[in-house]
Amino acid sequence: MNGSLFDVVQDAKMFVFDAYGTLFDVGAAIARHREKVGPEADRLSDIWRTKQLEYSWTLTLAGRFVDFWTLTEQALDVALGSCPSVDRGLRGDLLDAYRTLDAYPDARVALRALKAKGARTAILSNGSEKMLADAVAAAGIGGDLDAVLSVDPIKLFKPRPEVYRLVLEKFSVAPGEVIFVSSNGWDVMGARAFGFRPVWVNRAKKPAEYPDVTPIRVIDDLSGLLDLAPS
Repeated sequence: MNGSLFDVVQDAKMFVFDAYGTLFDVGAAIARHREKVGPEADRLSDIWRTKQLEYSWTLTLAGRFVDFWTLTEQALDVALGSCPSVDRGLRGDLLDAYRTLDAYPDARVALRALKAKGARTAILSNGSEKMLADAVAAAGIGGDLDAVLSVDPIKLFKPRPEVYRLVLEKFSVAPGEVIFVSSNGWDVMGARAFGFRPVWVNRAKKPAEYPDVTPIRVIDDLSGLLDLAPS
């Protein structure tokens, strides 16, 4: 990975972003109600996210589909059942907060800067169309996106290749012309296997998860994308 970032991706035509954990802070729903949730807040947040993703993978493997919002509700129920000290009466408040998750501050800055440089940008997410629309509107980033692509039309979740193909069908680009940005190692792996040029946003400084299917670049936050944009 020597040379400048622009040299690596000089023929890239667009930037495609995962949503949850990449643009939107999945911990924000719990954080807004941390005092009410109490000492098991971090555990509740971890179980909620882990179970949400687990459902998406296992259902896809089983040839079934339930929209991501329903999975989010079901995952929260499991998390609440696993954390007995948390008031189950908070369920509605936590789900409302998840609909309008906070965008990371660097997400707004990066998207705006990429658009200012003439780059095309999009979201590709497991999220349902409605929950993505709510999150994008709440974050005020709709004007910096050319499209918001949900898995709803094909009823499959990432990292199935059919999901990544939605970008090619929407924008008539080749896989190698797409910079795919995600904070999720499994998503980076799926994107690279499909032929995208993935960038891993490693906010938590985790070790490499898929050493044989690697990103083209690892960055600490989304400000690291700005050198990839057209000048």
